[in-house]
Amino acid sequence: MLGGLDVLVTARAVPLVKQSGEGSVVTMSSLAGRFGYPNRIAYSTTKWGLVGFTKTLDMELGEHGITSNTIHPGAVAGERIDRVLQGRADATGQSLEEVKRGALANQSIKQFIDADDIAALVLFLTGPHARTISGQMFPIDGDSKSTQ
Repeated sequence: MLGGLDVLVTARAVPLVKQSGEGSVVTMSSLAGRFGYPNRIAYSTTKWGLVGFTKTLDMELGEHGITSNTIHPGAVAGERIDRVLQGRADATGQSLEEVKRGALANQSIKQFIDADDIAALVLFLTGPHARTISGQMFPIDGDSKSTQ
């Protein structure tokens, strides 16, 4: 939750990163930080808050050579999304394949996100080729149009 661990960890790390003369802060938001989620106001609010947190860090830390960006992943492939989708299928009487198609309907690329791709994006954003990329939002979500 914003105001909790994100802020505390960053507050403790920033003085050390400033001493190094360069560094990166990558904040993990979600699609809710781009579109919002109906009936999940607290979650959406914190994910939008992380965008403001990151933009502010960008303005405060840029002069120290520190970049700050957010990543906005869609549903990540794996056991968690499988359980969520199975629960939806059980609750609605739809087949698991119907629920999966529905979950991917708003995406241009019809697959869930590979966690390794998120890790690769983090490595890029913290590496030498991204030293002038800061204050940006990076969706990694199969080109989701909205959460509806």
